[in-house]
Amino acid sequence: MCRQTCKDFEWLIIDDGSTDNTQNLVNSWIKENKIPIRYIHQDNQGMHGAHNTAYRNIETELNICIDSDDYMPDNAVETIHSFWEIYGSEELAGMIGLDETKDGKIIGTTFPEDIQKTTLTDFYRKGGKGDKKLIYRTDIINKYPEYPIFEEERYVGLGYKYQLIDQDYLLLAINKPLAIVEYQEDGSSMNIFNQYWNNPRGFAFIRKIDMKYAPTLKRKFQACIHYVSSSIRSKNWNMLLEAPLPLLVLFAFIPGIGLYFYTKYRVLTKKKYQINK
Repeated sequence: MCRQTCKDFEWLIIDDGSTDNTQNLVNSWIKENKIPIRYIHQDNQGMHGAHNTAYRNIETELNICIDSDDYMPDNAVETIHSFWEIYGSEELAGMIGLDETKDGKIIGTTFPEDIQKTTLTDFYRKGGKGDKKLIYRTDIINKYPEYPIFEEERYVGLGYKYQLIDQDYLLLAINKPLAIVEYQEDGSSMNIFNQYWNNPRGFAFIRKIDMKYAPTLKRKFQACIHYVSSSIRSKNWNMLLEAPLPLLVLFAFIPGIGLYFYTKYRVLTKKKYQINK
């Protein structure tokens, strides 16, 4: 952050229950007074809980989330500022840019040259791939409900808010890397089966949103299968009554049971491997 060519930003650090020396380290950075930093510590709630806290405290017009194991190219803030100053408007929710690896490879696909505005949903529906970096207007993202917190669970997909925003607003597409990312072995993207197994109510919540807003019947049916699986795991026997598409959920019941047992097998097999190792 100190290397940014534009210093017109604030670094808001959400410490989601760390047990290391993070607070002392950040306090030493604050004393250096090189860049504006605010630090907030909270009990561990998962990434979505950290986002809730961040959105309640952001004071800038735009915001971008950078995970603790990622960083920004030196000109990223300048790129965001200049692009928004030229093309931004009240009709847009923000911007969508690219992620790249440390060796300069773009994650997934870039945006087609003829696409200047899009939604995250439409980008993937038309064949786009890979994680992308989202920059939202703070007033827009706070118009929508916070991520729900489920007791003893630590995961709700961040796509919940993004799906809701996609129904009302477009994003500017910028074909430039805004974050350099690294996938950690203990990260959610590397341990999806464990996340799925340990956070069934969070996943079921997201599947209900998918039933409402997924762009195709196929995607809606897939959401129903996952909804059944997660509902069985959380022992929610009212799943049909709570589902936006109860008839489709009924048709998804058998494959949903199969997914439940497949996920259970993958999780238990991994645990057994780790014990033997």
